[in-house]
Amino acid sequence: MDMPTGPGPGLPDVAYTADCRARVAFEVLAKRWDGVVVFTLGAHGPMRPRALVARIGGISPKVLNEALRRLERNGLVERRAYAEAPPRVDYALTEAGTALLVPMRAMGAWAARYADAVLAAQDRHEAR
Repeated sequence: MDMPTGPGPGLPDVAYTADCRARVAFEVLAKRWDGVVVFTLGAHGPMRPRALVARIGGISPKVLNEALRRLERNGLVERRAYAEAPPRVDYALTEAGTALLVPMRAMGAWAARYADAVLAAQDRHEAR
């Protein structure tokens, strides 16, 4: 059952219910490292896994591999294997992955503006 919602300024009229397609966008990046991988590939172009680990920092090869598999499954990243010796694989953003950079940058701008307020609210809540 869709509940009526009024759009905010410049926003489409979307009800965020269990079957709402807009939820897909939030769920795609719900995992901790997935957004970081997308953003890194968007900033630096196709990369090999070892280069991604080095560029990102703080991510293990295992966790990176899991993130790349999820992103590939969601159609945001493509795995490209090259018939070379030794074998070489790199990852690049798909069209959908590249398009995701726009709302990610908007979320980054929101975070830059409001993160301190959110953290302060969390501290106040914990102090209760």
